[in-house]
Amino acid sequence: GIMGKMGNKGGVSIRMDLHNTSMCFVNSHLAAHVEEYERRNQDFRDICNRTRFVQPNQTPKAIKDHDQIYWLGDLNYRITDLDPTSVKKLVSENNFAPVLEWDQLRQQHKNNNVFAGYTEGIINFKPTYKYDPGTDNWDSSEKNRAPAWCDRIFWKGENITQLAYRSHPTLNISDHKPVSAAFSSSVKIIDEEKYRKVYEEVIKQLDKMENELIPQVKVDVTEIDFGTVRYLELQVRTITIKNVGKLPVEFEFIKKLDETSFCKEWLIVEPYKKCICADESCEIQLKVLINKTSACKMNAGTDKLYDILVLHLYGGKDIFITVNGTYQRSCFGCSIEVLVNLNMPIREVPVGKLIELENKRDQTPPSQSTYSIPKEIWFLVDHIYLHGLKEPNLFEQPGLHFEVLQIRDWLDSGSVDPIPGSIHSVAEALLLLLESTADPIIPYNLQSVCLRASANYLQCKQIIMELPEFRKNVFLYLCEFLQEALQHSAENGLDVKTLSTLFGAIFLRDNPNQIQEPQSRINKQVIDKKKAQFVYHFLVNDHSDLIFSK
Repeated sequence: GIMGKMGNKGGVSIRMDLHNTSMCFVNSHLAAHVEEYERRNQDFRDICNRTRFVQPNQTPKAIKDHDQIYWLGDLNYRITDLDPTSVKKLVSENNFAPVLEWDQLRQQHKNNNVFAGYTEGIINFKPTYKYDPGTDNWDSSEKNRAPAWCDRIFWKGENITQLAYRSHPTLNISDHKPVSAAFSSSVKIIDEEKYRKVYEEVIKQLDKMENELIPQVKVDVTEIDFGTVRYLELQVRTITIKNVGKLPVEFEFIKKLDETSFCKEWLIVEPYKKCICADESCEIQLKVLINKTSACKMNAGTDKLYDILVLHLYGGKDIFITVNGTYQRSCFGCSIEVLVNLNMPIREVPVGKLIELENKRDQTPPSQSTYSIPKEIWFLVDHIYLHGLKEPNLFEQPGLHFEVLQIRDWLDSGSVDPIPGSIHSVAEALLLLLESTADPIIPYNLQSVCLRASANYLQCKQIIMELPEFRKNVFLYLCEFLQEALQHSAENGLDVKTLSTLFGAIFLRDNPNQIQEPQSRINKQVIDKKKAQFVYHFLVNDHSDLIFSK
């Protein structure tokens, strides 16, 4: 997909409660190509981490939070280190075991890199991919792909027995052969009569003790220091709440006076409320993540890594928990006006000086600036220009997270070594850098003007001409670069519509601090289309007369 905004791979899932057993069914289509098994592993982890089932008056559930999970789909893992001829020969003899030894999914599953805790049945059917569509013949194209079991079914949970695991070779409308499985699964059922009696007895006991006891808990840590926190690096700390009383204790983190949330936007608390039985404990995870929304506030000094959480015990007292840390400021989250004035790596700039620059960013005349465009943007664009214009799926395939962090450190430290990471990671870092600026390239106050002018190139051109000098420079520089990238569309697969959509959402991004009326899906599509149309003009027309000369 395109940086999480558009995509053709991923997963869909559905959940249900059958009596007192929760079930989740996931169907996924993971990344293609033989060598991309790590990308497939990452796709699996992304689906697990990003899937949430939101239900009224309940904590959102992840896939892992279910009693029984059934996962199926085109997982796209292939056969490695065996040539197609050998694979076909062994398969024709129904000798699957030697082939399955080189099955990527078997290998990754065995090493707990993917589907940890899941089970797969015995495979005793032929590979399901790749066939000439409409036939039972193996792939006869020039790629001559080795047959592989791309289509799989896994399950996780107790009291599940697989009755059948098979393919359906007679269905040949695709280059895959579908697979199916049958299961016998047991579910938990509550005896309502017993439940009622137990419930009534518990209520009686609670009524008896209600006036004698109050909730009492012990929190192992009330001051949590996250140390040094860096942009896009998740930090996790755990505190333990132990019920030292004789009654169940229900707790919840509550909002402080005049605040809209019980914690800062960069802090996540899971779970934020729960009931703990007597003599039992509950672990609370506190996660800190500085992203594109919070980084600019940290750099400008309008927010800092400090918060006080109020742990409220229903029927008892409040407990205060302090959270703090030190944010290592980054070029991600800086304004364009500040970046063009930095003649040194940002890590060498004192915190107070950076805050002063951010607060006075609109007061520096262009003639006194060090650069016409931020050097960080130039480094990333120049690297892609020199090494990646012909890279397939440029700006479509996400980079690897750890490489993006390496690129962040490279930019922030002013390293003289070559830029680390793949072209895709450099491209993602560029998009993240543009998305994390305090204001977008085209300021928020001009967005409605741009949308109204989106159908008229001359009006769009006039708006760009009147932008502040640095913003105009960056906009035109990037458009020139994108025009150059489109010259290599035969190799990189880019098209002007895709780039217009992607960069339209970045150049004209919505103001996160502005309260907006709920938009219908159709209205949002119209706005997104106008954003793309605005950028489209500058990708198909010659605007060299506007290019900055500095």
